[in-house]
Amino acid sequence: MPTYEFRCRTCDDTFDVQRPMSESSSPASCPEGHPDTVKLLSMAGIGGTQQAAAGGGGGCCGGGCCG
Repeated sequence: MPTYEFRCRTCDDTFDVQRPMSESSSPASCPEGHPDTVKLLSMAGIGGTQQAAAGGGGGCCGGGCCG
């Protein structure tokens, strides 16, 4: 089950909530009971592998200024 991170606007605490993806946009109260929270953007699982662009071009090491 996915874990979503929230931040409480009242006490500025961050906390995690595990819930199904179908409930990902549902509001969550903080552990202290404050209802004013915001879901934070998680970068986990985004991206994958990076591949360098082929060929030179600009910059010190690609532009021939290193020697």
